[in-house]
Amino acid sequence: MAAAACGESEEAGQRAGPQTSIEVTLWPDGRGTGESRAVVLTCEPAGGSQADPEEACAALYSEEDALEPVAGNVACTQIYGGPQEARIAGVVRGRAVDVLFNRSNGCEIDRWDRLGPVLEPS
Repeated sequence: MAAAACGESEEAGQRAGPQTSIEVTLWPDGRGTGESRAVVLTCEPAGGSQADPEEACAALYSEEDALEPVAGNVACTQIYGGPQEARIAGVVRGRAVDVLFNRSNGCEIDRWDRLGPVLEPS
């Protein structure tokens, strides 16, 4: 798993910007079925093994609330979006994250689609 830390710039004497470093694992056929693919994404600066790290970082930061689970009191359409599952683990803006995603209903599909550039590594 990738790791990151926030630190201080000794030369400038200022705190460095927030750090993001995550590992994204995708199971195209669902966890425990078939092979998985994993990529690393870092932001500030954008890099890693993600196909388009700048697009993925932009999506991650603009849709950061999609990292939160669906609230228990939300009605979700019962529509199946496919067997895909994914996991984001690491640090986003200095905060530890370990989040699972699937496409099991409308709410989960929405979370997935909002983070598409992050969850669908090429």
